[in-house]
Amino acid sequence: MQAITYRSFGEPDVLELTEIARPVPQAHEVLVRVRAAGVNPPDWKLRRTPYPPDYVDLPLIPGWDVSGVVEEVGEYVGRFMPGDEVFGMLNFPRYAGAYAEYVVARPRQFARKPAGIDHVQAAALPMPALTVWQAFEDVAEVTAGQRVLVHAAAGGVGHLAVQLAKLRGAYVIGTARAAKHAFVRGLGADEVIDYTTVDFARAVSGVDVVLDMVGKDYPARSLPVLRSGGAFIGGAGMTPEDVAAYEAAGLRSGVFVVEPDHAALASIAGLVAEGRLAAHVDRVFPLAEAAKAHALMESGDFVGKLVLEM
Repeated sequence: MQAITYRSFGEPDVLELTEIARPVPQAHEVLVRVRAAGVNPPDWKLRRTPYPPDYVDLPLIPGWDVSGVVEEVGEYVGRFMPGDEVFGMLNFPRYAGAYAEYVVARPRQFARKPAGIDHVQAAALPMPALTVWQAFEDVAEVTAGQRVLVHAAAGGVGHLAVQLAKLRGAYVIGTARAAKHAFVRGLGADEVIDYTTVDFARAVSGVDVVLDMVGKDYPARSLPVLRSGGAFIGGAGMTPEDVAAYEAAGLRSGVFVVEPDHAALASIAGLVAEGRLAAHVDRVFPLAEAAKAHALMESGDFVGKLVLEM
């Protein structure tokens, strides 16, 4: 099969299209022919620096999000049959090898592809949608009437967070560049702040939940906007000093790591099939142009998601 691999860590040009052996499903696995693979920030961040470094064995195939068709099932698998259309986030945070024509994984890491959308749309969903779902369901318990601040609201996680927060009845405030405000408002955001010209910490107050996938100094800057009992959910960037500051203020905080979740994926698929949730795909690249997709993602010059198509 064809796959994107890299033999060293570095810039996007380390990615190359190679011919490798097709994986063979074990008794507890399914083999899926990949139709499309989602591109996510961890893909390029871990291409630059191995994580965790103690078990990295080059060459590696990047990626976690896929949508495709079940090709083979292991001896003891009963959830799916050959021909079933599925999508999922595989093995995260361990390497999964999604940028390939075939992948193998445990069946509970997949759900049936949402009805009414193609594989490109489905591949754009798993990691970002699961991140928001688990953050809002398991960590912050977002409910109707709450005020939710979504940083990078035009991004892969952010644009789904705006939609899912609105579905829960929240008042949503998003941060994004001015050129992306119309897009974010179109998702249902009640307010949008241009973070390049306005200090959100001065413009926003009384927030119940902050969802931040930016990191850097955003955890420290977000603390003043939260009301008593509020929660900060971050993807990265929290220092020990930040944690201590949140604890001193009596606020919940922490770095959140998404995990495979069949039940949540099935719920997400239901919302998509009903037309209540949608991933916006900005650009689609052929598998051979994965390096171009990575370069664009690092630039941030897009909205929503980027996807590789087989």
